[in-house]
Amino acid sequence: MTLQRQAVPILGVDATPLDVDGLTAVLNGFVADGTTRTVVGHNLHSVTLFHSEPEFRKFYQNSDVVLLDGAPVLWLWGRGRQKAGGEASARPVMDYRLGSTDWIPALGRVNGLHRIAVLGAGAAANAKAVAKLQAIVPGAAVSGMPGEGWDPDLEEKAAAWLAEVQPQLVLIGLGMPLQEEVLWRRLPSLPPAVYCAVGGAIEQIAGIQKLAPRWLGRMGLEWAWRLLLHPRRVAYRVFGEPWVLLGLLLRRRLRGQG
Repeated sequence: MTLQRQAVPILGVDATPLDVDGLTAVLNGFVADGTTRTVVGHNLHSVTLFHSEPEFRKFYQNSDVVLLDGAPVLWLWGRGRQKAGGEASARPVMDYRLGSTDWIPALGRVNGLHRIAVLGAGAAANAKAVAKLQAIVPGAAVSGMPGEGWDPDLEEKAAAWLAEVQPQLVLIGLGMPLQEEVLWRRLPSLPPAVYCAVGGAIEQIAGIQKLAPRWLGRMGLEWAWRLLLHPRRVAYRVFGEPWVLLGLLLRRRLRGQG
């Protein structure tokens, strides 16, 4: 299954614009296919890493699905859709970014999904997320392994655990860019599955990390919610990283790369 990507103006990246129904259909095909696939998402943090970290960029360029997982990214993609004129009708209408917590609750609609692995977060959050997923996909065996204190030894144990579990779908939430680095490094030796980089979604699905109200998301203000709840963790991404990204994009423009 080959999915067509579309450019996100100004940011110099491509994405696979899918809504929940579209992604569910894609996952149906991936699970039936039984080969290794990767699902990631673009927000401003990932765009910054895309333009600053070569291996991160290669991983995204080689991923099967790159979701529009960030309000600014979605807004810029939408601007490109409007400017496309006649091509606009060929592009899906996206009213809201597609984050992991938007599509994970729809996994019960994926046919033939019998084995799910949840890798990441602390022990309590991981266990609660596993229980939630068992309720979402009642017919599936859901296994979990915490990722707190990730180091080379734990990475080896995780690889051995995945080889034993043989999942069809893996939710890996180690934070960005660690989860992407791990997949880029280990993917050739891991068992065939759909590997989804979900960041903090494991804690969110578990109910440990509160989700922003949807109306805030529609206004592009989820960053304010996260800043309020986790000021130390989020402050740099909100106030510092956008300037880093701006510098990277300006340098790219001066080099004639668009």
